[in-house]
Amino acid sequence: MKKDYYEVLGVSRNASSEEIKRAYRKLAIKYHPDKNLDNKKEAEEKFKEAAEAYEILSDSEKRQRYDKFGHSGVRGSSSPGGASGMNMEDIFTNFGDIFSDAFGEGFSSFGFGRTTRSRTIKGSDLRIRVKLSLEEIANGTEKKVKVKRLKVAKGIKFKDCSSCNGSGQITHITNTILGRMQTTSQCDVCYGTGKNVENIPYGANKDGLIKEEELVQVKIPSGITKGMQLKISGKGNEAPFGGIPGDLIIITEEIPHEKLKREGNNLHYDLYISFPDAILGAVKEVPTINGKARIKIDPGTQSGKTLRLKNKGLPNVNGYGNGSLLIHVNVWTPKKINEEQRKFFEKMRKDENFFPHPGNFEKSFFDRVREMFS
Repeated sequence: MKKDYYEVLGVSRNASSEEIKRAYRKLAIKYHPDKNLDNKKEAEEKFKEAAEAYEILSDSEKRQRYDKFGHSGVRGSSSPGGASGMNMEDIFTNFGDIFSDAFGEGFSSFGFGRTTRSRTIKGSDLRIRVKLSLEEIANGTEKKVKVKRLKVAKGIKFKDCSSCNGSGQITHITNTILGRMQTTSQCDVCYGTGKNVENIPYGANKDGLIKEEELVQVKIPSGITKGMQLKISGKGNEAPFGGIPGDLIIITEEIPHEKLKREGNNLHYDLYISFPDAILGAVKEVPTINGKARIKIDPGTQSGKTLRLKNKGLPNVNGYGNGSLLIHVNVWTPKKINEEQRKFFEKMRKDENFFPHPGNFEKSFFDRVREMFS
């Protein structure tokens, strides 16, 4: 006759879900076969019995049916065959959080149908810096970069690791105050892969890797920003024992432009004009990222004025259009003038049209200046 599930876990019928969980954890520790190597069969049965009770009472719907109808209300809800028929692999799969809390990640599943898988390792990533001109950033480019990366040596052969017999894990049995405990850890010899190098070619390291120089084609998208990283999958260091190659990380650096300065997707240019050009107006040629452009300087342009050429900046790396070219006008004041020029400006200095009037509109001021020269 089946035992009452509450009796199995040693809790009352009005026990909370947390109390049920604690009770099951306590029994799981007590009857874990790794702690009962001398009485493993009996411990296994107690362990399964507790697992069956927890499976029903930890599920609110199953527990409600059990409270109302007893074992007949949950017939078919637990694993076939009751406690004795439960599969140990299923127990660890269904209640993995309990065992992680109780025993830690390294505890063994003590061989009940569970197979140990060797670990697939990944090679390390490589990082290189690539310098780009402003023109290359504006238009996008492709570059060939030299990369020194670890690669699996040619002709290399692998064999099962002799330390862990190809499992990738080492089993430890220790005596504690709680009894004999069995734990597993990653094999330090093969890094958990289960493989060793059988023959090490000349120049290769103990893992069968050798450093070689390789040309890698890198595609740089237009509008890339300073410090942006590009990833080329599989072009980092290769991994030993048939693992996954690492990635190549490209870190972009910007070469300063001779005339233009970058701010996001906008470009800045300082344009210097003469005093007469500021008064009378002019047409000037300015550099852009793809050639030259002509701009009109209106009569009466003040030093510090900013002109904008739309779509003459850099493209957005995500394709959201282009920035602008911002032209900052600076009126150049000559440091040396001849006697004739000095007399002219001495005369102008006394003219009220040359007095600063920051409160007046620029147009009215320069209209008066142009009238004076007309």
